[in-house]
Amino acid sequence: MNDYCFEKQESSRVEKKYHIDVGHFQCNHEGEKICGDVFLSKRIPEENRVLCVLSDGMGHGVRANVLATLTATISLNFSLEHKEANTLAGIIMRALPVCSERGLSYATYTITDISVDDELVSVLEYDNPQTFIMRGNRIYEPEWTHVELENDITDKRIGNLKKCSFSPQIEDRIVFCSDGITQSGMGKGITMGWGRNNLIKFVREIIEDTPTISATDLAENVVKHASANDLHAPKDDLSCGVIYFRQPRKTILCTGPPFNLDKDNEFAMILKHFDGKKIISGATTTEIIARELGREVTDEGITDPTLPPSSKMEGIDLVTEGVLTLSKVIYLLNNINVNSNIQFGKGPADKICRVLLDSDEIYVLVGTKINESHHDPTLPVEIEIRKNLIRRLTHVLSEKFMKVIIIKYM
Repeated sequence: MNDYCFEKQESSRVEKKYHIDVGHFQCNHEGEKICGDVFLSKRIPEENRVLCVLSDGMGHGVRANVLATLTATISLNFSLEHKEANTLAGIIMRALPVCSERGLSYATYTITDISVDDELVSVLEYDNPQTFIMRGNRIYEPEWTHVELENDITDKRIGNLKKCSFSPQIEDRIVFCSDGITQSGMGKGITMGWGRNNLIKFVREIIEDTPTISATDLAENVVKHASANDLHAPKDDLSCGVIYFRQPRKTILCTGPPFNLDKDNEFAMILKHFDGKKIISGATTTEIIARELGREVTDEGITDPTLPPSSKMEGIDLVTEGVLTLSKVIYLLNNINVNSNIQFGKGPADKICRVLLDSDEIYVLVGTKINESHHDPTLPVEIEIRKNLIRRLTHVLSEKFMKVIIIKYM
C-alpha cells in the first residue's frame, strides 16, 4: 500500500467488508395524498451502526400516518439506546392506543438494527409480513423466536411479535414490507393476494436479471408490481424497504490549496492514488494538482449559465470551480426529494451531485489556505469560507442521504 492515504484513525470506521445500502419506496392508498406507512432510517457513525424502521398505521390517510409516525419515531429513538427486544416492544405497546373492537395496537412495525463492528443484524417485527433475506439469488431464512412481553401489558392482545438475528454476508439483501404488498391483487384476479412466496420469487428474478440493482431500485420494483396487481388503484398503502450489503463505491473530493506549500505534492499524490472516482473543485486546487502530476487542463463549454464552466484533466472524473459550484451543490442536495426520481441537469454542480449520490464513502480532502477573494464584501453573501461549505456539504450528505464521510484537512 502506498503512503498517500487518509490517516488510519480517520478511515477506521469505514474499513469493513461491505457497505450498507438502504432504500425504500412507497405508494399511497388510492385517493390519499399522504401515506399511512412510515419509513425511517439513521446511520450512527460513532457506533458503526444502521437502524431502519417501517411502520404501518391502521387504516390509511392522515390518521394512519400519525400512528405510524409515532410508532416509527419511538422505535428508532429507543433502539438507539440498545433496548432489549421485549423492553422495546413493551415501550411501543404502552405508547400506542388499542383498537377497542379488535384489541390490537393501531400500528405494526419492523425494526432492523445493524451493528457493523459486531457483524450482527437484529430484526424485531410486529404483525408486518415476515422479513426475508436474499443471499445472492437464494433465500436465507434465519431462525425466528417469539418475544415475551412484560406482565403489565399482557392485557393488550398481542399479534405476531417475533425477532431474529444473523451475521450478514456480502450481497445479502434484507427485504421487508407492509401488508399492502403481500395482499395486493386480492379481489383483482389474485384470490388470496400476491403473498410472501410470490414476492420472494419476484425479488429473486429481479436479482438474477440485475445482480447489482440498488436497494432503492429493488424496493421501487416491488411496490410498482404490487400496484399493478391492484390495477394501479391500491386499496392499501404500499411500502417496501431494502437493505443491501455490497462492496462500497468511493469518491474523493479535493478542494482548496494546502496551508503549507511543501504539502502540495502530498496533496496531489493522495488524489492520484485514490481508488475510486475523483473530483477537483477550485481553480487554484486544479493548478496545484496539474503542476504536481504534470497534467494538462482543458476548458469545457458552459453548461450552466450561473456557474463557471468545468474542465478536463487526465485521470480525474470532474474538474470544476470551487466556492460557487459547491454552494450550488449544497443547494441542490438540500432541495432534492429523496422519495422521488431525481433528475439532474448538465451543469458542473449537477454532475458533482450525481457522482456523490452514486457513492457510498466520500473522502473530502480540504486545503486550509484562505483565498482572500472570498472575503470581499462586494461578493454575494452565500460565498462562504471553504470550511463552512464543507461542513454544510458533509452534513446534508450524511444526514439526508446516509453517506459515510471522511474528512482530511491539510
